[in-house]
Amino acid sequence: MPPAKTRSTSIRSKKKPASKERVRVSNGSKKPAPAEGYLTKLGAYGFEDQEVVLLAALVTEDPILLIGRSGTGKTFLLNTLSEALGLEHRHYNASLVSFDDLVGFPYPDDDKSTIRFLETPATIWSAESVLVDEISRCKPEHQNRFFSLVHERRVQGIALTNLRYRWAAMNPPSVDQGVWEDYTGSEPLDPALADRFSILIRVGDWSSLSTRDRKRIADPSSEGVIAGDGGELATRVDEWRKQFLEALPRCPDGIVEYACAATTYLSDAGIRISPRRSRLLARTLLAASIVRGEIEEKVFRQVLSVSLPQIAWDGPVDGDKVLTAHSIAWGCSFRNSIDQWVHQFHLEQRLDRKLGLLVDECPDPDTGTLAIEQLFVYESKERQAAFALATFPAAVQGVLPIGSEAVSDLGRVAQPLLDVDGTIRWAERLSVGGTSHPEHSRLGGVLSKLRGARAARARQLFYWCLVEDLVLENPKALEEEFNRCVSVAARALKGKSAKKDSAQSGEAAA
Repeated sequence: MPPAKTRSTSIRSKKKPASKERVRVSNGSKKPAPAEGYLTKLGAYGFEDQEVVLLAALVTEDPILLIGRSGTGKTFLLNTLSEALGLEHRHYNASLVSFDDLVGFPYPDDDKSTIRFLETPATIWSAESVLVDEISRCKPEHQNRFFSLVHERRVQGIALTNLRYRWAAMNPPSVDQGVWEDYTGSEPLDPALADRFSILIRVGDWSSLSTRDRKRIADPSSEGVIAGDGGELATRVDEWRKQFLEALPRCPDGIVEYACAATTYLSDAGIRISPRRSRLLARTLLAASIVRGEIEEKVFRQVLSVSLPQIAWDGPVDGDKVLTAHSIAWGCSFRNSIDQWVHQFHLEQRLDRKLGLLVDECPDPDTGTLAIEQLFVYESKERQAAFALATFPAAVQGVLPIGSEAVSDLGRVAQPLLDVDGTIRWAERLSVGGTSHPEHSRLGGVLSKLRGARAARARQLFYWCLVEDLVLENPKALEEEFNRCVSVAARALKGKSAKKDSAQSGEAAA
């Protein structure tokens, strides 16, 4: 490699004061008894930890997917639930079923104007519950038909008016198999299909069972016995279902806020949660709270963990991210109003939206000061600088709901950007001269497309980053976010000016 030399140059840029004319603005009931032990009474052992979320899915009547190794009781559990609820049930093996098995043999009616289907005891038309077993081994053409069944309760576009429950089971997909077993043919589920299931539960194996449950499962005396609890579960599900339907139009704000906050954090953390799934999550949370008789943090954490469809095609998601998402969402939703606002402020990723929350919704100056202090702890150096440079003028004018300490903090960060004076250094080969800083062309490409005050502000920010030797991951995105912050700050300044003018007009009229 050719020898290198170090090159440096001085850089100086001073922010010009803007005149006011040039500021632009851009756009009681009684608590039910805890629901524990219902599945154990039916002979379905080892599901105690998942019982509340399973019962919640029975209440919402949203689809369930169980994922686990062979022989772990997935099929047994779902068939047992159909027996306990007294449902007309259909159990199909997706790897073997044909379309005629589902709908029957087609034939024209007497006048040959429409097609009817010859029903059999196995056809789906009168079913109240359906279990699609081995769904990960389904032929592609059948998977599309099951998609409509799971999502819409329809087959061939025809509504299944009796169908309440859609359940499915599968072995771990090929991307999530251990070294001891190879489930050949168990393919990752289509993400669009997986996203239609409300809860997706990873069923435990022998190692996760208690000693008592191991003995119960190994005992052959109950083999072939029809599940029965005297109708207790069916009665409770009906009661919970009525409460759920009554509560649905007025779902508690905390549940909706939790679903929104968890969805936002997970999506920002690289775990995409669809808008539709956020609603499924809220439905399950509401139902689980009804089953438990109260809003309980442990249950919310559990519901969130089984509401992630990635397990059906990409294996388990990062547990630490899920736990963090729960902690943030719970803090945003069920702590006191000040804690909720602070959590919401830090949950929001975009700087301009943070500033919007500060301007429009901050409870008081002390809380605003706390938010600013924490922002300077958790945000990167360049994002701290962008936020401070955009907001400091508004802070000095007293239009932000923050205390003097926060104004000082903003000034401390913003002042070096108002008058950039420093030296930038970079390495170049001895055989090559006249080069520029490696970041200069990247930043210059962004600056070349800007005009006027916006270009001047971005130049201050970018020159400071060069002096501080910061490598920006996405200069264009940072500048756009910075500019939106300036617009929010300008809106706050304009609002103060309008209030002042209004007050002066009132005094003059008096």
